[in-house]
Amino acid sequence: MGIHAAGAMVQGTSPAPPAVSRTYAWLVFALTFGLMLSDYMSRQVLNVVFPELKSEWLLTDAQLGSLSSIVALMVGVLSLPLSLLADRWGRIRCVVLAAAVWSLATLGCAVSASYGQMFLARLIVGVGEAAYGSIGMAVVVSVFSVRLRATLSGTFMAGAAFGSVLGVSVGGVVAQHLGWRWAFAVMGLFGMALAMVYGLVVTEKRLGSASGGNEGRLAEHAPLRALLPRLFSSVSVVCVYVGSGLQMFIPMALLAWMPSFLNRYYSMPPARAGLIAGVFALITGISLIGGGIVADRVSRRVAAGKWNVAIACCFGSLVLLMTGFRLPTGPLQLALIGAGTLLVNATGGLAAALVSNLTPASIAATAFATLVLANNVLGLAPGPAVTGMLADRMGLIGALQVIPLVAVGAATAFAVGKLFYERDLRRLELIPDTPLSNPEPRP
Repeated sequence: MGIHAAGAMVQGTSPAPPAVSRTYAWLVFALTFGLMLSDYMSRQVLNVVFPELKSEWLLTDAQLGSLSSIVALMVGVLSLPLSLLADRWGRIRCVVLAAAVWSLATLGCAVSASYGQMFLARLIVGVGEAAYGSIGMAVVVSVFSVRLRATLSGTFMAGAAFGSVLGVSVGGVVAQHLGWRWAFAVMGLFGMALAMVYGLVVTEKRLGSASGGNEGRLAEHAPLRALLPRLFSSVSVVCVYVGSGLQMFIPMALLAWMPSFLNRYYSMPPARAGLIAGVFALITGISLIGGGIVADRVSRRVAAGKWNVAIACCFGSLVLLMTGFRLPTGPLQLALIGAGTLLVNATGGLAAALVSNLTPASIAATAFATLVLANNVLGLAPGPAVTGMLADRMGLIGALQVIPLVAVGAATAFAVGKLFYERDLRRLELIPDTPLSNPEPRP
């Protein structure tokens, strides 16, 4: 008996078949993916206007980094409680409300008159975005077959990278022609329009149990003291949280500071720097999708395939990025940085799939929120801020040469998780107490 069959014996660990048609499932995915684009467009448009804010408000690199990091910090702090609320109150309602909040706050950035006002607006952006990644992913995986879990998770999370591309590239063009305030305004208006469409098309009633309604009601009557321990019920799932969070430090630092790197060391104007930085952000999106596809394929032959892919991506990105940032400016440097970027974000989708394997489906949004919490507290929040502080002391290029070392910690966490994975699955009654006789069928 394989993992999937054994998992079906445990209530809440193996999700029911999708409750919606395939066509409507893809429509839900498209709109949910669209909001993921809006989420990161609103988050990352800031990075392309760093030069204008630095000169207009006389800000330090540490202050600029804090405007980026406060969003990720709020996401990290609030993702878990808001996802618990979504599992109980309704995921679709929370999605629409969240999109409205971050879009209005982005419009607030457009009218900010000082660093303090911008910081407050960015804080509210983080409040709106706090649980969207986890809730949106829970919606996506609930309306599709479990066989594509890593691929769908990676593709959905790639919306962050593609949104970053649009945020820095479109934002750079808008800022150059209309001013930096309009760059924020365009992102906020797009998010508001998409939130209204989502609220009209995607409803709790149409999704039925897939929206988390039935499973959410299972969680609704369970006390938090019974639910929360199941999020940390194994060594391997804790290692996923830690490894994924540490690895996310690097791509977030790159996304935040690549426009400034190109502006300072390649003398590119903001619009061109934004467009080129958008290419690197696009590569991180390809990395997420590719990592998920490779992990799903490898796991069909090797039970620990996802762990092997994660470890290889951590060490590969470490070598390529550290080498690239130590080369002189030029095509070879950018090529190596691009190659490192192709690997650095590949752990995102497979980490989500591993968390889904190791936690009950009845608290899917909360489990993904725990992963989001780790990603933000360990990686996304400190990445830009720490890089900015290092840049104030050793220069931006010096900071970018150091940050890839975080991948060593990420690889170590994934390696430890791999050692405990099979025994944790057995202990959680996801597989029988016999050696795996079949490759891992559950993605």
